[in-house]
Amino acid sequence: MAKVLVSDPIDQVGIDILSQVAGVDVKTGLSAQELVQIIPDYDALMLRSGTKVTKEIIEAGTKLQIIGRAGVGVDNIDVGAATRQGIIVVNSPEGNTIAAAEHALAMMLALSRHLPEANQSVKENKWERNRFMGSEVYKKTLGVVGLGKIGSHVASVAKSLGMKLLAYDPFISTERAEQLGCTLVDLDLLFSESDYITLHVPKTKETTHLIGSESIAKMKPTVRIVNCSRGGIIDEDALAEAIKAGRVAGAALDVFEQEPLGESKLRELPQVILTPHLGASTAEAQVNVAIDVAEQIRDVLLGLPARSAVNIPGLTPDVMEKLRPYLQLAETMGNLVGQLAGGRIDWLNVKLQGELAVNDSKPLVVAAIKGILSQALRERVNYVNAALEAKERGIRVIETRDPSIHDYSGSIHLEARGTMGEHSVTGALLSNGEIRITDLDDFPINVPPTNYMLFTLHRDMPGIIGNIGSLLGSHNVNIASMQVGRKIVRGDAVMALSLDDPLSETVLSEIVKIPGIRDAYTVKL
Repeated sequence: MAKVLVSDPIDQVGIDILSQVAGVDVKTGLSAQELVQIIPDYDALMLRSGTKVTKEIIEAGTKLQIIGRAGVGVDNIDVGAATRQGIIVVNSPEGNTIAAAEHALAMMLALSRHLPEANQSVKENKWERNRFMGSEVYKKTLGVVGLGKIGSHVASVAKSLGMKLLAYDPFISTERAEQLGCTLVDLDLLFSESDYITLHVPKTKETTHLIGSESIAKMKPTVRIVNCSRGGIIDEDALAEAIKAGRVAGAALDVFEQEPLGESKLRELPQVILTPHLGASTAEAQVNVAIDVAEQIRDVLLGLPARSAVNIPGLTPDVMEKLRPYLQLAETMGNLVGQLAGGRIDWLNVKLQGELAVNDSKPLVVAAIKGILSQALRERVNYVNAALEAKERGIRVIETRDPSIHDYSGSIHLEARGTMGEHSVTGALLSNGEIRITDLDDFPINVPPTNYMLFTLHRDMPGIIGNIGSLLGSHNVNIASMQVGRKIVRGDAVMALSLDDPLSETVLSEIVKIPGIRDAYTVKL
């Protein structure tokens, strides 16, 4: 039975889900050294923000299939190391969306009306109404940096409060922004025009210290800044200096570069509200993320795909739902063309055709790469590490699209060059979901892939089919189905045979000696 380690407190409902398929050990507060010592026994690791999963822990986890973070961020997990080991990393991108959005809005309103200070004043038996003159958010301009799930919800609620919305997000279309009531602008305009700025972006090389001395210089002195996304997006020292100098009216921060927050100039400033990373801290959110991540771990342990793997390119839940039927198609075609090209693969060209050409294609490219590497790497290659394995082997992957091809609703054409030369295959799905090989080396065919297959290149001449049938029969190899594809009569042709039994190299060498046969290939799918 599989074993799961839960290294941070999670809601009991998550543990109950995991217990359906695995033995679950809850061991919180472990040191890095203790984790390294015990992780080899576990197939899965579930955590929150308290556990830091380092490269050493990941490399020690020789049985690990999946690491699940019950929350949005995965900054406490070495995702690169997990990817190299073929370990899936999942999170819960939507489980705490409402909680985080509501916290950002609460921080903005508390900042506007001086609520923390006013509360403390009354508790100290004071009545300082004039001291706490606030400002309304109605008709003010809110700059939303990042229109993902959380940023979009903040924008939606802010719109209902009567705020004017500016937004910056290079990955969101103008149409989507308009649906949310936002005007897409560049960062400089957002900084200069906003009365409030709320941040909803991950911490990356590009977003680190996005708010610093240079960007603050572009803002109104009345601006108020809210950050409930990730620590490090704001240069905290620069922000503190700007508030002291009167160049920023106030800030509300839930996240920090170093957590817990140590010595900080921000503590001294009455214009600043500080909370201890409470964005996801609601009872509802903790239940939601526990269920979401536990279900994904359960599915992976049962051999099913995860919904929200962060290290499988493009495989978000909505994309997964659309592309699920085509992933096996792409992998099968990759496996087929890899065996035809043979040996060391130099390059792979993935052409998406029809409706597949207009959708997110990254998971299909990864599936094709996985297929082409499967003969060499077997179970060592998966959707997580396939692209990395290809890169390390010097395989150049090219992606092209052709939406004009509509023989099927969507098809995948793969070309590869390997030790045995250049070969191509095309595959499509029928309306009932069955896979068909529709083209082999530019010859039209229509055959389902089977475990054992024989492909020949030959002259289209009488006797070829009979000679191959007789030869296979003499070796007790049964033919399940056969189809010939040709372009012109008496020209070159291909033959695809589905066999009930594997074909030995001896029989293959005899087939090549049949008059008219130019080449022959066996494939095991």
